[in-house]
Amino acid sequence: MTTKKQVKSDLQIAQEAKMKPIKDIAAQLSVLEEELEPYGHYKGKLSLDIMERLKDQKDGKVILVTAINPTPAGEGKSTVTVGLAQALQQLNEKAIIAMREPSLGPVMGIKGGAAGGGYAQVVPMEDINLHFTGDLHAITTANNALSAIIDNHIHQGNELGIDTRKVTWKRVVDLNDRALRQVVVGLGGPVQGVPREDGFDITVASEIMAIFCLATSVQDLKKRLARIVVGYTYQNEPVTVADLNSEGALTLLLKDAIKPNLVQTLEHTPALIHGGPFANIAHGCNSVIATKMAAKLGDYVVTEAGFGADLGAEKFLNIKARMADIKPEAVVLVATVRALKMHGGVPKTELSKENIEALQEGMKNLEKHIETIRAFGVPCVVAVNRFVTDSTGEIETIMSWCEENSVKVALTEVWEKGGAGGIDLAKELLQIMKTEESNFAPIYDLSATVEEKVETIAKVVYGASGVDFSPKAHKQIAQFEQYGWSYLPICMAKTQYSLSDDQELLGRPENFRITIREFKPSIGAGFLVALTGSIMTMPGLPKKPAALNMDVDENGQAVGIF
Repeated sequence: MTTKKQVKSDLQIAQEAKMKPIKDIAAQLSVLEEELEPYGHYKGKLSLDIMERLKDQKDGKVILVTAINPTPAGEGKSTVTVGLAQALQQLNEKAIIAMREPSLGPVMGIKGGAAGGGYAQVVPMEDINLHFTGDLHAITTANNALSAIIDNHIHQGNELGIDTRKVTWKRVVDLNDRALRQVVVGLGGPVQGVPREDGFDITVASEIMAIFCLATSVQDLKKRLARIVVGYTYQNEPVTVADLNSEGALTLLLKDAIKPNLVQTLEHTPALIHGGPFANIAHGCNSVIATKMAAKLGDYVVTEAGFGADLGAEKFLNIKARMADIKPEAVVLVATVRALKMHGGVPKTELSKENIEALQEGMKNLEKHIETIRAFGVPCVVAVNRFVTDSTGEIETIMSWCEENSVKVALTEVWEKGGAGGIDLAKELLQIMKTEESNFAPIYDLSATVEEKVETIAKVVYGASGVDFSPKAHKQIAQFEQYGWSYLPICMAKTQYSLSDDQELLGRPENFRITIREFKPSIGAGFLVALTGSIMTMPGLPKKPAALNMDVDENGQAVGIF
């Protein structure tokens, strides 16, 4: 009689890891002792002085990891990101990871963390998924300090003439809390302030998070914070942080957070984890500072962007790479048999059964994302992230399709095998970067109109037939032209589950239109957010949140985190 092998949880694997002291990881990167600020034994912050010291050093090659549209079946993009870097290190390449920090909202909710999984994780996993080094708390505080300053200004005489009905700046908290979406502040009489409608977003949707991740220095951070538009006057003129003379205080609250965080993988590959904007609301990429610093410290930077290529990758390529002068050398597109079968119409309960027909139908989703990456001129490799339930026939179906369509592909098993399970992918990437040149270019010019930029994204990236703008959106576009904002890139706020703005339309929908209900100008970040469908900037908790499974044992060890 054989006994079934017990599969360890991600947390068990992470807690059994033998980590190196963070000073040893820093030494791998030739970071000077005075450039590392330890946060305990296994975490540290890196000084921005590194960028000045290494300014003349050639940048390492940037590899972007993205995915098909996510499903409840799982894709494992962060896991592949970590596993790929571990594989490159096993091949004696100097690789470094640049990833986002997790938000407590999804951690305590349903989506989970962002530290990878199995034997392809960044550690200390529970620290990273909880409070880490306090960056998100600093961003929350800076955001809410600005809210307090706005309400105090109004209470103290409102010298700027801010129309309390047109304050656009919201408070934030790093949790999923639907009850806070719409609130009223200032109740209780004259001493308590001026009553007005307000609301909360989740911290990662704050413009300060977007600014934090796009700033190139402390000075640039301060300039961007000064440009934030917090509302409008009775004459409908924008009011900025600079008008409130508050950029200095906000920068002060972020001066330590802006330093990238250094940790390690289970195989001691260095990882910079810094910043964490959502990709369905904001631009979904880790900080520019961390990515640029990683490129100075390593020969290969493996970075990721949130959700599918229609969101995170599009924004990485059209917004982040353009602003920061980053040239991605290759893109890894992660897919799983399970997720592709869901896109082919198979319910979650039936995914363990072989279904070649549904898989072939679901491949249309993968095909669209490959087309998108090619539209940006960047070489692409498909990483098939293998699950134990995948049949040989299903794996062969994907591999054969890729071969027939001249798509580079590699099977990955990094969850189970760590870096060893990503060797084929790493070798494929190294070969591509030697033989194929990246001709990266954004897909629209900043000189195009707001409507033209939105339509280009909708048609080229989503496959939409066109875009419908609400009367409010049309009115806002006219205002943006008046204020001189129409030259900015577009950040689409859209469901992650579909190429369309309807999360029920899986696979590769056709003959659909995208509806823009309104815009949200993020002038400090440097983009215009276009809100589609019913996208929320403050998520809610599910019926049974992941938090209900979490605990601490008698030794103070975390329990139930994934």
